[in-house]
Amino acid sequence: MIDHLDHLVLTTCDADACIDFYTRVLGLTLERFVGGTPPLERLAFKFGQQKINLHVRGKELEPKAHLPVPGALDLCFIASIPLMQVIERLQVANWPIVEGPVMRTGATQKIRSVYLRDPDLNLIEISELSSA
Repeated sequence: MIDHLDHLVLTTCDADACIDFYTRVLGLTLERFVGGTPPLERLAFKFGQQKINLHVRGKELEPKAHLPVPGALDLCFIASIPLMQVIERLQVANWPIVEGPVMRTGATQKIRSVYLRDPDLNLIEISELSSA
């Protein structure tokens, strides 16, 4: 019945810090679009064929999650570049790695990952597919 994930919603306390992290540090593209009822300007981070819609705490759009709180997400992204290049990019951005590189089990195969936190303290795992 389910084929793939289209988007998810991230709730932030600080839109500017969140935008900086997901665009400058992770390299996602900021998209502005009009949507919802009534139609409002919205923000999303695009990557591949997916996106992350952005809600600001206390200004969430309806319908919303039962308890939309910043810092509750644990996301794993598969990188488009080798993990060592990801690590170098994080070092250049002066963004701390919490753990890794470590081996993990991904959705389709083994992955090698580093963990970091975004400005809202969501746990972000960035991985490369492993041949091992």
